[in-house]
Amino acid sequence: MSQIEKSPVVELVETRGHTTGAEWLNRYSSSLMGVFGTPQRVLVRGAGCLVWDADGKEYLDLLGGIAVNAMGHAHPFVTSVIASQLATLGHVSNFFTSPTQIALAEKLLELTKAPAGSKVFFANSGTEAVEAAFKLARRNSGAGVSAEPKSRTKVIALEGAFHGRTMGALALTAKEAYRAPFEPLPGGVVHIPFGDVDALLAAIDETTAAVFLEPIQGEAGVRPLPAGYLQAAREATTKAGALLILDEVQTGIGRTGKWLASEDAGIVPDAVTLAKGLGGGFPIGALVTFGPETSSLLTAGQHGTTFGGNPVATAAALATLHAIESQRVLDNVRTVGERLRSKLAAVDGVTEVRGEGLLIGFDLDADIGPSVVSAGLDAGFIVNSPGPRTIRLAPPLILTAEQADSFVQALPALLQTAKDAQ
Repeated sequence: MSQIEKSPVVELVETRGHTTGAEWLNRYSSSLMGVFGTPQRVLVRGAGCLVWDADGKEYLDLLGGIAVNAMGHAHPFVTSVIASQLATLGHVSNFFTSPTQIALAEKLLELTKAPAGSKVFFANSGTEAVEAAFKLARRNSGAGVSAEPKSRTKVIALEGAFHGRTMGALALTAKEAYRAPFEPLPGGVVHIPFGDVDALLAAIDETTAAVFLEPIQGEAGVRPLPAGYLQAAREATTKAGALLILDEVQTGIGRTGKWLASEDAGIVPDAVTLAKGLGGGFPIGALVTFGPETSSLLTAGQHGTTFGGNPVATAAALATLHAIESQRVLDNVRTVGERLRSKLAAVDGVTEVRGEGLLIGFDLDADIGPSVVSAGLDAGFIVNSPGPRTIRLAPPLILTAEQADSFVQALPALLQTAKDAQ
């Protein structure tokens, strides 16, 4: 990348004359905690579905910040709204509110088709939205059903679930490698086999406070729940007086070609968590509670946040939602997603393709996932490997058919390069 093409922010931080990717990474390793390992590249600029690194190399971003950059990078309308709001009012404490906060809450209630009496709580991330939902579950004590008040202590999640890494969310997350270093975790969480309706029905009883479900498990390799599972969960939780809480942090806000991945199930959950694509790249999360009974479980002083729902984050989310609607992006997600999944299924070495819209996982015939990620970077593609044989794609929702085709055309060579590197 030439000096002219660099972002003004990059120029501002290049105070030591270090401008190459290797030099930036050396500074990274000496100044940041190693919780993410070594970054794969130092990215400095983006436009649409493309990003560029500190050495000027261009990449097609097929991961979208892990399903975050809904409208791509540096979307003109979204960035102009953020800049305008920040120049007007950047932050107020939660002793006050703002028009953007109220308008976004109203918009989310409309898009999620929430019934009268539903409410929204704003946080800063998906894991924070899940933390709020976990506290909501704790407040479902069982009063009003046959169980005695405060007798509900069981929270059910699925094997393979990923709900975040803060302590409450981590208790819901199933992966032992994430959990073990931080035990004991908040108690009462039971993990049951993924997609097994009989196991679900056997686990739900009058001691159950809530069931947490991802309509599609992203971290586990893009695994959709089987048909009928959400309906069975809704019926069983309603009968037992438990809450049904859907984690749509990754699947919501158009990722599957619908506002919520759970829309087609024909159910009304008790709560939904949102984040990732909601802010179009700006940090924001939300807990939507459905109906007055669930919405009244958390009362004044029982939960809060300093930055959640601030004017800039809520303006960014409003701009993102407006752009998705006005540019008919959901149609693009469905069309390009179907095209991409169909073409991936025809590639030699791909054994299974899963997902919906532009949340796609595909399995390979060898344990070469991480090597495919490396080969992809060298060839100018950003993808993710959540498992040794699995590749996950979660690109911006504005991905074009031509961009999708370019990856499919390059994939056979990437697979061969990965196999040769084994």
